[in-house]
Amino acid sequence: MSNAKSIDVSIMGREFTVACTDEERAGLLEAVSYLDRKMHDIRDTGKVVGIDRIAIMAALNLSHELLHTKTGDVDIGDYKRRISAMQSQIDEAVASQTKLL
Repeated sequence: MSNAKSIDVSIMGREFTVACTDEERAGLLEAVSYLDRKMHDIRDTGKVVGIDRIAIMAALNLSHELLHTKTGDVDIGDYKRRISAMQSQIDEAVASQTKLL
């Protein structure tokens, strides 16, 4: 795993510096984009004023979405992590087999 590096991101026109590894970069940028869209959507309704209130409403909405992606005691995110780990194991196994041929 590589070392964490600083990356500048923009959310609602405000710049933030966040540390992440190269492996986390794509996921972080996707999360930033998603959060920015959610916050703009909330702002555009005109019902919530102020960046702090918009951020809190976005956090509540995202928390609600997260909790509803769970079915029973099974977290969808856990399945995604496990599938990713299995894919890595498969890639390693195929790579080692290719070296034998």
